[in-house]
Amino acid sequence: MSSANPAVREPSQTYAWYVVGVLMIAYTFSFIDRQILSLMVGPIKADLGISDTQIGLLQGLAFAIFYTALGFPIGRLADRHSRRGIIAWGILIWSLMTAVCGLAKSYTTLFLARMGVGVGEAALSPSAYSMIADYFPKEKLGTAISFYATGIFIGASLALVVGGAVVEAVMHQPTMMLPLVGEVFSWQATFFIVGLPGVLVAALMLTVREPARRDVIASDDGTVQHVPLGDVWRFGKARWRTYLGHNVGFGLMSLVGYALLGWVPEYLIRIWGWSRFDAGLWFGIVVLVSGVPGIVFGGWLADRFRASGRGDGAIRAGLIGTIGLLPFAVGAFLCGNPWLALVLLGVTFFFQAMTQGVAPAALQLVTPNQMRAQMSALWIFCANLIGLGIGPVVVGLFTDRVFADEMMLGSSLAATIAVATPVSILVLALTMKPFRQGSEEAEAWG
Repeated sequence: MSSANPAVREPSQTYAWYVVGVLMIAYTFSFIDRQILSLMVGPIKADLGISDTQIGLLQGLAFAIFYTALGFPIGRLADRHSRRGIIAWGILIWSLMTAVCGLAKSYTTLFLARMGVGVGEAALSPSAYSMIADYFPKEKLGTAISFYATGIFIGASLALVVGGAVVEAVMHQPTMMLPLVGEVFSWQATFFIVGLPGVLVAALMLTVREPARRDVIASDDGTVQHVPLGDVWRFGKARWRTYLGHNVGFGLMSLVGYALLGWVPEYLIRIWGWSRFDAGLWFGIVVLVSGVPGIVFGGWLADRFRASGRGDGAIRAGLIGTIGLLPFAVGAFLCGNPWLALVLLGVTFFFQAMTQGVAPAALQLVTPNQMRAQMSALWIFCANLIGLGIGPVVVGLFTDRVFADEMMLGSSLAATIAVATPVSILVLALTMKPFRQGSEEAEAWG
């Protein structure tokens, strides 16, 4: 095989940013649907009679099972077929499955419904990263993907702020009567309220055009072909230091992020006696005000590093964020004051957010077009297996098994972060050299 870069008509940058905006809205709704559960820990535990570890499994493993398992086959479809259509169907599925969570009458049925949410959301990011890489030149890719990734923090903050108000409003009565559904617990009604509007976002996705593919690998006669799965495997295996280091290093930062998003609201409620509305409001503000600037700054910094000739710019920017967050994240749960904790968490989320936009952008810079969605799916598999699948559960296990006291939740969060972050720093530092080499190789594709 040889590299090729067929002539591709440059899309309008105005329209390209419109596409990123639509994708960001979809990502925002996906995080609302997955994050809303963090505000209902207490009521769900009481009504279903479950432990912190089981809550951690609902927040993480239940969602991550199919979200990670289906990412690769969906990514392979996205490298061959319409990414727009795949995303639209995914939005519709996860929105409806979020509403189905409102029908759950037991832990098992809620677990299965959360798995269904993961099925739908698996369609979004691999396809979105690939589309954005075809709409933007490489020197703007970090900024563009970081803007898309602000959906993480906008969605999480909206789930906390708006969700906190909704949860507080419906919790005044233990059960509610809904048309066609009948009597449900009040927390179940919340899933209907946040899930069903996503159907409109699926319709909005149909206004997006499928972009022409660029930076493709072509056969020796110059024709563009689909890359066999064996070639994808060999390509990744030959560059295992780049992909493994990237996925593990940034995956551990996802672990920190999901642990915080999954448990800080309950920490404020359980340890400091805050109402669900106050916990959602103030933590949601912190996530929004700190996370969005952090993720945009990280993408900008990665692009600046690349413009200055540093091929490892994306890894370098992520490493800065990882080093920066450690003292603030641990200190937030040892300071003994909830307001100071929120300030320290604000700094934490700025640095943690820097890693979230540059991670997927980095992959697009060292991967050919026909493999991008698949390699992105592999990254999402690792990020969510490590981050979403393990992060919330580890916190619950620390509380239930190590400290054996639910009032030690803050210590559980601090311990999780203190273990994961130094390992992430080491792995990303070791990844810089092979990533530079991969970036130089990728210049041959155009």
